[in-house]
Amino acid sequence: MRIGSSAGDGMGRGAPDQIRQDIAEAVEDGQSIFVLPNIFGVDALTMITALAPEHPGIQLGVGVVPTYPRHPMALAQQAMTVQVLTGGRLVLGVGLSHQMVIESMFGMSYAKPVRHMREYLTVLMSLVRTGAVAFSGETVTANGSITIPGYTPFPVVVAALGPKMLELAGTLADGTTTWMCGIDTIRSHIVPSITAAAEAAGREKAPEVQVALPVCVTSDPAGARDRAGAVFAMYGMLPSYRAMLDREGAAGPADVAVVGSEEQVTDTLSSFGDAGATEFVAVNYSDDPDEHARTRAVLRALAASR
Repeated sequence: MRIGSSAGDGMGRGAPDQIRQDIAEAVEDGQSIFVLPNIFGVDALTMITALAPEHPGIQLGVGVVPTYPRHPMALAQQAMTVQVLTGGRLVLGVGLSHQMVIESMFGMSYAKPVRHMREYLTVLMSLVRTGAVAFSGETVTANGSITIPGYTPFPVVVAALGPKMLELAGTLADGTTTWMCGIDTIRSHIVPSITAAAEAAGREKAPEVQVALPVCVTSDPAGARDRAGAVFAMYGMLPSYRAMLDREGAAGPADVAVVGSEEQVTDTLSSFGDAGATEFVAVNYSDDPDEHARTRAVLRALAASR
């Protein structure tokens, strides 16, 4: 299991200078990937393109770009350009977002989400893999090609949690990226569901399972969990994450945060690899300098051992 990290509190709200510091720490600590959220802060694809020349070697992930507001040809064109400008290091995450975001904030319809994602991925993956597409669907239509000298295909992972979305991710994309999923959910639901879909589709490569969670090495586990509960409270109210928390038997985000001593956090993170995760992306959310440094040290040691 590869080790990576995300920016700041994992919500993409940090200032560009803070994000620059976060990725510098990830590179210094030998991590394999830095994932920048694309929520209501900086535009992640733009930001990682700006940061790429300063930080060679590390993969650059985006988690995740909402599909409804962006036609797949437009996203493909942007992401393919980023892939060239970053030297072939992009990992693109896409997702439906949430009904309240798409309908209340964007004023768009959230109708037929599974059909929408199936058709969206059909178009996007054709462009990513071949540079061309000819498709007419119920929710998406696209006909054309994109040519960018020096372009090479990149992985696309889907924010897939439910059975139907995991089936799409395993069948059409390169894997899934999860959030607010505890280890039992990863082991008993996420990994077997997406793996079965990939095998049924005859995929040659096993799907990627990128797991992201808040992480804190601390001498005050109760306090760290309380802070996680406050920082990530909104995720306990969004239906898709609430379903995963319920599946895990967790009251809220605090219960799935990886919190404890160096040994406890190391053991828990290693267990995610045993459960089938191919990549763990840590959100080092503590603003306490000692906790932040201790968490970095554990992630650094794990990255070095992979």
